[in-house]
Amino acid sequence: MLLFRVLAGVLLLLHPAAARAQTVWDMATEYPQSAMPGLGVTTFAKHVAESSAGKLQIRPSFDASGGIRSAGMLAAIAEGRVQAGDAFAGALEAEDAIFALPSLPFLVTSIADARRLADLARPFLATALQNKGQRLLYLTPWPPSGIWSKSPLKMPSDLTGLSIRTYDKTSSEVFASAGAKAASISFADTMPKLAEGSINAVLSSGDGGTGRKLWEFLPYFSEITYSLPLSVASVNQAIYDGLTPDLREAVDTAGHQTEIELWLALSTRLQENYQRMRQNGVTIDSSPAPAVVAVLQSGAAAAQQAWCTRSGSTCAKVLEAFKTGKP
Repeated sequence: MLLFRVLAGVLLLLHPAAARAQTVWDMATEYPQSAMPGLGVTTFAKHVAESSAGKLQIRPSFDASGGIRSAGMLAAIAEGRVQAGDAFAGALEAEDAIFALPSLPFLVTSIADARRLADLARPFLATALQNKGQRLLYLTPWPPSGIWSKSPLKMPSDLTGLSIRTYDKTSSEVFASAGAKAASISFADTMPKLAEGSINAVLSSGDGGTGRKLWEFLPYFSEITYSLPLSVASVNQAIYDGLTPDLREAVDTAGHQTEIELWLALSTRLQENYQRMRQNGVTIDSSPAPAVVAVLQSGAAAAQQAWCTRSGSTCAKVLEAFKTGKP
């Protein structure tokens, strides 16, 4: 018995991590590790490990490697397929209308606006997640969305030739109203559809595009600043509640710090993305034809009103507060 105790002590000295209990969370995103959600999950994993002194570890997965897309993320977390995940908010509108708010078209035109809208929407997003048995960890900001295409968009009629990947119900409505063939498609499924030719354009930021090398198929990018959307990172509330108080504090601290760093990263991300895109032969149209933008903005006004109808009182509480600057 004494020998066993000595051996056990030696093992603990050789492997100090074994001396403390360790919890592991699987955390998924459909986006590449190089995109903003991938950066968020990686950053969060680092901060959790540091804040918890290694007692809690986050095991990230990227590119929907486990088959989980944004639209199915909340269900996957609820079912225990993963403990946490990052999902594009607009893809979750079927869960609650509030998730479509951050990607409403032509609502925000700057990072400052995007952050103000995020702050207004946060409690509503958190409540929507609570209603699904989940806890908001942090929000992931995206650079402005534009149009990737095979040829430049010079006039409104060019939009009618697009078979475009959109990212939520609202963006599909907007582009369909402009005459395009639009379909909301998970980013993880976009490249195969480009390769087979079933789509010939993509609504996305340069961020997601650089991660997936959209330039191999689409050498033009129109900077229309359609939206600066958000992704939401969440964890199963029951799993969070099962942590010790110190580990819950570590998770909260890590989430707060991750979001701070993501907003800081966003301030330089756009130019970094554009530089990389140009290096790979992408022509960036930073002054798209006003007539093209006007057609999309016309559809956007109707789409915003449709969202207000779907969201009920939330529209007045959040959208009107954003537009008027009055809470």
